[in-house]
Amino acid sequence: QLQVKESGGGLVQPGGSLRLSCSTSGFALDYHAIGWFRQAPGKEREAVSRIVSPAGTTDYTDSVKGRFTISRDNATNTVYLQMNNLKPEDTATYYCAADLNPAPEVYWSRVGIWDFWGQGTRVTVSS
Repeated sequence: QLQVKESGGGLVQPGGSLRLSCSTSGFALDYHAIGWFRQAPGKEREAVSRIVSPAGTTDYTDSVKGRFTISRDNATNTVYLQMNNLKPEDTATYYCAADLNPAPEVYWSRVGIWDFWGQGTRVTVSS
């Protein structure tokens, strides 16, 4: 059974940093994508970033470019989201998702194309 599980959320002051982790299990596909999404209260879920294996290509939504970095550790089947210079508007529940047949770049941010989701981890940016 394929599973993805997030960890690493918490409370951080504006300008601070957090690193989220997404551990994956239950599949050994060479070609797949892992993505990060977020959902603030009262708002729709939105794409943050994805990384496509095996090439390691990455995509980011405009609001996080230059501040967030997605990476992977193949040895531990873990994908990370390093978040720097956090802003109050980054406050949300962050979700990890897996896409077993990665979509073209123009479609990657569509919530409906992702196959498996984690339960989420809460990130609060506040002074």
